[in-house]
Amino acid sequence: MTSFRQPGTVLTDHTFRVPLDYGQPDGEQIDLYAREVVAAGQADQAGQLPWLLFLQGGPGMRSPRPVGRDAWLDRALREFRVLLLDQRGTGRSTPADRLSLARLGSPQAQADYLAHFRADNIVRDAERIRRELTGGAPWSVLGQSFGGFCTVTYLSMAPEGLKEAFITGGLPGLDVTADDVYRVAYPRVAAKVSQHYERYPDDAAQARRIARHLAAHDVRLPSGMPLTVQNFQALGHLLGGSSGSHDLHYLLEDPFTAGELSDEFRYRAQPLLSYAGAPLYALLHEACYAQGEATNWSAQRVRAEFPAFSPAAAADGDEPAMFTGEMIYPWMTEQDPVLQPLREAADLLAARDGWPPLYDPIRLGANQVPVAAAIYFNDMYVDRDDSLRAAATIGGLRSWVTSEYEHDGVRVSDGKVLDRLIALTRGKA
Repeated sequence: MTSFRQPGTVLTDHTFRVPLDYGQPDGEQIDLYAREVVAAGQADQAGQLPWLLFLQGGPGMRSPRPVGRDAWLDRALREFRVLLLDQRGTGRSTPADRLSLARLGSPQAQADYLAHFRADNIVRDAERIRRELTGGAPWSVLGQSFGGFCTVTYLSMAPEGLKEAFITGGLPGLDVTADDVYRVAYPRVAAKVSQHYERYPDDAAQARRIARHLAAHDVRLPSGMPLTVQNFQALGHLLGGSSGSHDLHYLLEDPFTAGELSDEFRYRAQPLLSYAGAPLYALLHEACYAQGEATNWSAQRVRAEFPAFSPAAAADGDEPAMFTGEMIYPWMTEQDPVLQPLREAADLLAARDGWPPLYDPIRLGANQVPVAAAIYFNDMYVDRDDSLRAAATIGGLRSWVTSEYEHDGVRVSDGKVLDRLIALTRGKA
């Protein structure tokens, strides 16, 4: 193990070897990386501190790379040593991307491999790590967004491993399909877009001008990826964050030079549209909702029920151009250079059925693990009604419904959200 210091913290690297497929424990093995963080003043007594496992949002996002005691870590480090897990396939864990998956050869082999990267196996990984680090003692868990989905799977599969659970913006619909998710997601996104144009009225004309330009011209991002109308619309995923509307406005305010979309605009748009840093997010996003039936590119199919979101309406319609949100479309795997080699595997995953269940309503109803969840009233990414129904199903869960924060509240609240959830689990709020 390697340790190093940052201002106010000591960080230690951990690596674990786990099965790719827990049904074949002696088969292919993969590495998991996790970073332990303790307060500098408690480093000598770290072995006496309780563990808090952080499960990152996503799917397919690496765990945070902290600098000192930033964001929610400051609150957590008052009483925990924190484990920041790079979930399987992400960060310093054995990567799952176009380069590593090329060794598997066929798209079917790639899809079969990727099918092992959902919440159920993330929980199995966590349990393997917990037994090694704690000697079998249960630990606390903080799940943000998709990490909250994983936490509910944890409560379904292995509640004996949990001392307490904190969930932020991540209570999933326990029995909803991907189609159900997107049918309520598109109206939420439409509301966020309307609020954006109310805040920045000039952006409506600017977005329309950009969309019309893209419809008439072949525009490329620096990577060579086409910047089409529908790709431009995908910038709407920004609108679910605390500063997202402002970020989108500053991107739109000065996009043209000499009648062309400027180099600056395209360079700034590229990292917002490429999945180079998180290919699993694109490949497994809809699969994180799948229990049984195939998703069959749900976001694309359901979008047809909301014609205001069509690229044609964005470029030539009578209403202001509509952005999309946290949706993954098949054209993304055709156009993004980092996804193109995995396009056929993505299609196979979309057509895959027989996905195992992720949640056990009976076990959740009998839950005895203290759980607290922040439900963000205006959350663009996770439907609050699905979250409220889940909260009513999980035994002993205490929920806090708030409009004070957006989906990223735990990150931007300087520890206030986590502090509230800790107090709720312990009957102090």
